[in-house]
Amino acid sequence: MVSREEFLREKGQEHLLAYFEQLSPEKQEELDKQLVQLDWKELDISASAETLAKRGAFTPIPALEIAQIEVQREEYEKLGLEAIKRGEIAAVLLAGGQGSRLGFEGPKGTYNIGKTREISIFSLLVANLKSVAKKADAWIHLYIMTSEINNDKTVEFFEEKNYFDYPKEYVHFFVQDMAPAVDFEGKLYMSAMDRLSYSPNGNGGWFMTMVKRGLLTHIHENGIKWLNVFAVDNVLQQIADPVFVGATLSKGVTCGSKVIRKANPHEKVGVLCCEDGVPSIVEYYDMPEDMAKQTNPDGRLTYCYGVTLNYLFNVDNLERILGRTLPVHLAKKKIDYMKPDGEWVKAVEENGYKFEYLVLDMIRYMDSCLACEVVREKEFAPVKNLTGVDSVETAQAYLEMNGKEL
Repeated sequence: MVSREEFLREKGQEHLLAYFEQLSPEKQEELDKQLVQLDWKELDISASAETLAKRGAFTPIPALEIAQIEVQREEYEKLGLEAIKRGEIAAVLLAGGQGSRLGFEGPKGTYNIGKTREISIFSLLVANLKSVAKKADAWIHLYIMTSEINNDKTVEFFEEKNYFDYPKEYVHFFVQDMAPAVDFEGKLYMSAMDRLSYSPNGNGGWFMTMVKRGLLTHIHENGIKWLNVFAVDNVLQQIADPVFVGATLSKGVTCGSKVIRKANPHEKVGVLCCEDGVPSIVEYYDMPEDMAKQTNPDGRLTYCYGVTLNYLFNVDNLERILGRTLPVHLAKKKIDYMKPDGEWVKAVEENGYKFEYLVLDMIRYMDSCLACEVVREKEFAPVKNLTGVDSVETAQAYLEMNGKEL
């Protein structure tokens, strides 16, 4: 049997044992447990990051455009409200991140976007969901994916705010899985003598995590057939939108995606298209220059539909793909860590990779996907930065444009 030392030496990770003899038997056991649970094949990909970007042949995807939606808005809304009233629609909020890029250390959803009064991002999102529940005369189950780093503070915040007057029994928190971090040579970072450095593993593992946490049983028991997945950072996010729900149901597809028309070829949004004949999304940083700039005879961008991270997935189809493995993305990040000599290092620049799964990759496993165009000014105001593009400033401007007093 290969010893712990020989195994880690073979993997080039012998630095992990720098403190091992100083640990108590309990802490040694805890570190061993972490090492056993690691997906070593996944770690190996950090040594060949350049090979991960290989993609298939792309073609444009048609969309249900705004003008077309307006013609059938009443019909779509009626269908959607009926499905919501039957309890078939639930919402999944992806809220595992912190507000660090905003100069704020709490959960991103707790960030105050107000100018003269407190208006958290969470409060805006729940208010949007409440407006739909009122129109449908039916409460909608809301599942909130947190992370180890922000779960307690997120739950506390909801409790302090009395769940923003949303029924507590319809709000369900679950913690996403974590993944280790490595340097650019693939060596694992440590955050303590007995602990590897971990971070949330991206938003793509949301359904698998729900299954692990036993929530699939809850979904079935409540007759939920569709899950509307959305991101915490878009303050104009329309959740369980009956028009979107109705349009998706009427087209007989297995998923739907809200899209906006790109503002320019290099806008930092993923683009919904077809890849090798199936629905797919290409992130802006993976898109070749000629593809980004390609235009139709009328001058419009050929690949013009940017995703807003608002998807509607059919539960049966999600269960069907449970065994499929999503691609792993290596995200360059600033990673704080402990050196082998015990010194704590606060990263000031990108110094390694975090392993992430992305929800956009789930689209490739769907049989069909409806691209549903929405009005940017009414539904897309992401808060990525403190100032500049996709910032607190731009989100505030859009909120005020939509009549919100800040």
